Amino acid sequence: MKEKAKRFAEKAHEGQYRKVGNVPYVTHPIRVATFLEKNGASDELICAAYLHDVVEDTPIEIEEIEKEFGKAVADLVRSHTEDKSKSWKERKQHTLDILKKASSEEKQLIVADRFDNLLSLEKDIKEQGQAIWDIFNAGYEDQKWYNEGIAANMDQGLAQEDRPAFFDDFTAAVKRIFH
Repeated sequence: MKEKAKRFAEKAHEGQYRKVGNVPYVTHPIRVATFLEKNGASDELICAAYLHDVVEDTPIEIEEIEKEFGKAVADLVRSHTEDKSKSWKERKQHTLDILKKASSEEKQLIVADRFDNLLSLEKDIKEQGQAIWDIFNAGYEDQKWYNEGIAANMDQGLAQEDRPAFFDDFTAAVKRIFH
C-alpha cells in the first residue's frame, strides 16, 4: 500500500515544483513519508504522508483517496488538508486549533510536514539569505508565529509515551530559524 501511495502522489504532483529551486514538488511528501517511516509510523500514516498535499494542491478529491487507500488514510489526509479559499492566516490558525485536539498520528503528520518544510527553509536561508522570505505567502513574522504555535501546541493532549522524539528536533529547528 505504501508503494501505491507513493506512485499515486508522484502522478498527482507531476509537473509541480517547490517554491524555491527547480525541485519537483513530490520530493516533499516523499521526504515526509520516509521520515515518518524511519520514526516507526504505521503504514496508514506513511501513506497519508505521501498523500497529504494531494487534495489541497491537485484536482483529486478526498473520496478518491478513501476509495484507493481506505478510511483511515483518508481521515489523516482530511485532517491535514487546508481550505485554500481561506487566507493564509485563517488556514494556519485552523491547523493550530486542530493540533490542540488531534490524535497522535495527526500530530505526527502535521509536525513532520512542518519539520521538512523548516529544514528546506533553513537550507534556503543559508544559500539565499533573508531575501528568501519574499517568496512565501507569509513573511518572517507570520512564519515565526505559525511555527512557534505548532511547537507550543503539538504536545497538548498527548501522553508522554505517545510523543515522538522528533518533536524535540522540530522545536530545535524553530529556535534555530526564528531566534
